[in-house]
Amino acid sequence: MSTELNFTKAALTSLEVPPKGKRCYYRDTRQKGLIVQQTSTGRLTFYVYRWVQGKPERIRVGDFPDMSIDQARRKAQEIMGEIAQGKNPNDTKRSLRQEMTLGELFTTYLDRHARQHKKTWEEDQGQFDRYLSDWKQRRLQTIKRVDIQKRHSQIGEEHGIYAANRTLALLSVLFNKAVDWGWEGGNPALGIKRFREKSRERFLQPDELPRFFQALAKEPNITIRDYVLLSLLTGARKSNILEMRWSEVNLERSTWFIPDTKNGTSQTVPLVPEAAELLQVRKESAESEWVFPGAGKTGHLVEPKKAWAKILERAGLTDLRLHDLRRSLGSWQAATGASLSIIGKSLNHKNVNTTSIYARLNIDPVRQSMEKAVEAMFATMAPPSVESDGSEPGPSDIAGS
Repeated sequence: MSTELNFTKAALTSLEVPPKGKRCYYRDTRQKGLIVQQTSTGRLTFYVYRWVQGKPERIRVGDFPDMSIDQARRKAQEIMGEIAQGKNPNDTKRSLRQEMTLGELFTTYLDRHARQHKKTWEEDQGQFDRYLSDWKQRRLQTIKRVDIQKRHSQIGEEHGIYAANRTLALLSVLFNKAVDWGWEGGNPALGIKRFREKSRERFLQPDELPRFFQALAKEPNITIRDYVLLSLLTGARKSNILEMRWSEVNLERSTWFIPDTKNGTSQTVPLVPEAAELLQVRKESAESEWVFPGAGKTGHLVEPKKAWAKILERAGLTDLRLHDLRRSLGSWQAATGASLSIIGKSLNHKNVNTTSIYARLNIDPVRQSMEKAVEAMFATMAPPSVESDGSEPGPSDIAGS
């Protein structure tokens, strides 16, 4: 059953959401054949509902409010014109979807969704290239649940449970999008059990920090050495540090303004004295807009995986990732008495339960907490030798040479 309604923005946005598992349909009083479907999640989708070649057809037009009412009416007129000519628009869609390959679907996913809405779309690209590239030419209808189960298990055995679960999640998203775009084959990845994961709690321990600092001081590439040290001193995400620009750095205020983070928000990072000192030295010889310039097409440094592996080898450390430096700052803040809200503000964590608390914090207690944590980390270094000048160890012992 459907109800007649003059489609207006006010009318559609004020519709009562149906009970869970139910759907409601409304017919536009101005455009023949145009209906809107409302699900229990509140989603509104325009369709043209007509009898075509002796059977009822529901032809998807678009989602509201991404598609305006006027756009939906114009599109409905075009569809009605095709039907009048004896064509069935759904037949064309079905044939296209049936012939689509996984590679074509992934490209469509990148173009229509990921690049526009995901800051981490390049991770999806890497995941697809590493674990699904041999499926590029496979038609969607040939990929069955058992195929995905086998691939999930294979990746888990050869590359680890985290890589396997991320690949399974990507496949599920791809097929969900295909369904949204008209694919009628369903999602074969639904219901496949993921491997149980443990939350990662790795951070630099007191006995590891001296070895880490010593190994880092021996890194011959100054740009990489400074990048790694700043990762620890700021707790910022690696992508933000790699893309750090001088225009974002205010050395007079000792702050770094990140205009756009993974959370979709901006962030002002307090620069502890050790971080400000490092940046001041780099600024004096800077010739690029990037704080950490690189030779590649991006113009800035990319993740130095080989150099990082050598640093860990020199330090005798295992199972430590660059992202663990971010966790290390937070852990040392906690160890030196910082509250969870201060740590969350420092690391720009987005938590709906504490967002209101973060909003009331100014930068001073965050800076004080970060400085206290950094001082504690540097205090793990060996005391000055008799031959030294007696000063406390600091970043200049690592980055200023």
